[in-house]
Amino acid sequence: MPITPRSARLRLITASLFLLPITAAGQQQAPAFLPVPDQLAAESVPPLPASLPGEVRRYTESRSAGLRDWHPMRREMLIGTRFGNTAQLHRVAMPGGARTQLTFFEEPVGEATYQPTLGEFVVFSRDAGGSEFGQLYRLDLANGAVTLLTDGGRSQNGGIRWSPDGRRIAFGSTRRNGADRDIWVMNPRDPASSRMVAEVKGGGWSVADWSPDGTRLLLREGFSVQSSRYWLLTLETAAREQLTPPDSGDVAWSGGRFTPDGRSLYFTTDRQSEFPQLVRFDLQSRATEQLMTSLTWGVETFDLSRDGRRLALVTNEAGRSVLYLYDVRTRKRLAVGPLPAGVIGGLNWHFNSKDLGFSLSSARSPSDVYSVDAETGLISRWTTSELGGLVADQLAEPELVKWKSFDGLEVSGFLYRPPATFTGKRPVIINIHGGPEGQARPGFQGRNNYWLNELGVALIFPNIRGSTGYGKKFVSLDNGMKREDSVRDIGALLDWIRSQPALDANRVLVTGGSYGGYMTLMVTTTYPDRIAAAVDVVGISNLATFLTNTESYRRDLRRVEYGDERDPAMREFMEKTAPLTNANRITRPLFVVQGANDPRVPRTEADQMVRQVRQNGGAVWYLVGLNEGHGFQKKDNADFQFFATVEFVRRHLLEEGRAGVP
Repeated sequence: MPITPRSARLRLITASLFLLPITAAGQQQAPAFLPVPDQLAAESVPPLPASLPGEVRRYTESRSAGLRDWHPMRREMLIGTRFGNTAQLHRVAMPGGARTQLTFFEEPVGEATYQPTLGEFVVFSRDAGGSEFGQLYRLDLANGAVTLLTDGGRSQNGGIRWSPDGRRIAFGSTRRNGADRDIWVMNPRDPASSRMVAEVKGGGWSVADWSPDGTRLLLREGFSVQSSRYWLLTLETAAREQLTPPDSGDVAWSGGRFTPDGRSLYFTTDRQSEFPQLVRFDLQSRATEQLMTSLTWGVETFDLSRDGRRLALVTNEAGRSVLYLYDVRTRKRLAVGPLPAGVIGGLNWHFNSKDLGFSLSSARSPSDVYSVDAETGLISRWTTSELGGLVADQLAEPELVKWKSFDGLEVSGFLYRPPATFTGKRPVIINIHGGPEGQARPGFQGRNNYWLNELGVALIFPNIRGSTGYGKKFVSLDNGMKREDSVRDIGALLDWIRSQPALDANRVLVTGGSYGGYMTLMVTTTYPDRIAAAVDVVGISNLATFLTNTESYRRDLRRVEYGDERDPAMREFMEKTAPLTNANRITRPLFVVQGANDPRVPRTEADQMVRQVRQNGGAVWYLVGLNEGHGFQKKDNADFQFFATVEFVRRHLLEEGRAGVP
């Protein structure tokens, strides 16, 4: 029977009526159990103790901040942060200054950018219910008015790039057919001026930059994490010319920034390299020159100052970010003050070409916004996000661990150990990242700190084959029919856990979101007797049905990674290995979490998995966010998901006699 919010509430109310104590005066005391929020549907999730929110509160109240843009005329920032239920736009006028909220929506606000000459208005994106059909809007700062700029329908719009004169934006949109991400140009002051300037094929197109004279657009066409190319579009004629070399193998190009004179471009590319390197591309000769050759790690992001004098770049060094500044003319490295070890993103030079803004997250701090003065190297912290009652120096730092897989391949991950006050062998949660072209990084763990500090559970975040950050060969090792090799990496991790005297191999829970959810389900069917329980969040249950039902603008991009389900041999492999097909092997409790509006991994993937496990007599808790998409973004929903997960972990990982391998 389809789950509905009403049926979920009725079950909870019925169960609770028998448990509400009556006082001597005949009055009912406070409910013993938590009500299921209206926007969630819960099936087979037992009533949750009303005491849970108080017990875990300080692990749910932290917030983060991310840089969106600099004001073009003033040294102040536009940031995204959450003070209510969703992340909204705020203005910060100085380092450490107050956060002034600018948007007030029920749905979170995504990308946002100031009009780049006067900063009179902001263009931002927002979807509804996690559908990811992002629409563009204009926020007029003088009066707070918000104007819809795009079609308002089932199209996806984003990747905003401003023309040098600040009159037009270029962006990608699927409005023509829902599948191909065409290139559009618009004057945001006049939404009717919107026009398509390039009709393309595929969902991997985006605008990288405008030429300094405003006559051309630099376009990126992405096929996969390992393969992309760049084009130059002349707006007057609509002529499109491929810039990057037509290599026979997979080569990834990223970034794409014009120099101020318009004669060259900067890219990162793994052409002739295992890791992405920073290169300068001459538009006349088409020659590429590798820069910063002394770097031994891959460059994951960079930004060029407005005057072209300085380059900022970030390398990924075994998951940790390192920031570098360079003088373009001398190629000498500029000094940067000390930063916490963590993950850096959102590089953005101010228009003064002196201040570089960025976001940084570490194990002991949620994402916050910083800047560095390129002339002095001094670091300024613009936001200090609240930890919700947690004490920073009491939060666990990660330890890099390595193990050998079935074929001798070295695999690594980050291990977080609980405090020494917990004695004896500790239960373990293995948390597998999504992507699959992603990477577990040593950022802030938020709610996960509860498992460590309060329950004494060790956490392991593996970077199995297929993860980024370890070279292009490593990222390709799980493609197509090699998919099960990545599952065997988790099998080898289970062996490693058994060899560790401080870890309890008889109490292991596996979890993950998106592709990590798929891997979770694969582990439950491949190693059912070696885990105690599993939590699958928006995971794929069958790659063939997933590719059939995922949004069309994503389908071809995913086929490159997973294989083409239209090929009979590939489909047979997908069906044979699918968790859905092998659901009869699941012998441990399973918790499935899904967003009803998920465009990436449709709800049908979760529905069919839950249905099949139950038909086999298995135990499944099922929680659906009716106003959510690919993961819960609204705080009240995320909190209830966490409460339910705490109860699931307590029952199936920690309680003596319930967890463990026979």
